[in-house]
Amino acid sequence: MRVISGKYKGLNLDGFNIIGTRPTMDRVKESMFAMIQGNLKNSICLDLFAGSGSLGIEALSNGAKFCYFVDNNEEIYKILKNNLSKLKDNNYQLFFKNYKQALKLFKEQDIKFDLIILDPPYKLNLINDILVYIDENNLLNDNGIIMCEYEIEEVKNDNFVLLKHKKYGSKFVSIYNK
Repeated sequence: MRVISGKYKGLNLDGFNIIGTRPTMDRVKESMFAMIQGNLKNSICLDLFAGSGSLGIEALSNGAKFCYFVDNNEEIYKILKNNLSKLKDNNYQLFFKNYKQALKLFKEQDIKFDLIILDPPYKLNLINDILVYIDENNLLNDNGIIMCEYEIEEVKNDNFVLLKHKKYGSKFVSIYNK
């Protein structure tokens, strides 16, 4: 697994074969970031189910100003921490928390995002509940976007506008804004 574009292009990332992760394949990641390229420059990002950090690191590599990484699996967290240590810049913050704790903390600290990456474990069907929480707690900046990767979950929220939707094999990527 590697960073596919931007200033960290070619950087090898650990964590491809760890139980509990499902890394986004390069061709899917490339397409995802092509869809949001215009929204990355100087953005504040949240990689909520970070895993190895591949998606958030890709955002940083392509011009994001800062990224918050959240994961609560101890083994994966160590790999994420190691992957982040490979970056030249220190423009990130890492949290060992579950997604509910992290979202509550961001709400309490009045942290808002330009890009929120949601790639939770597929079988848990969490995206809709998280979209509601993001909306109710105003965690997305006015021109911000939410990029969701999922498999079988039906994602729908009337408070966000679906900008793009693509299918990659059994996976879907949907991009929303306010």
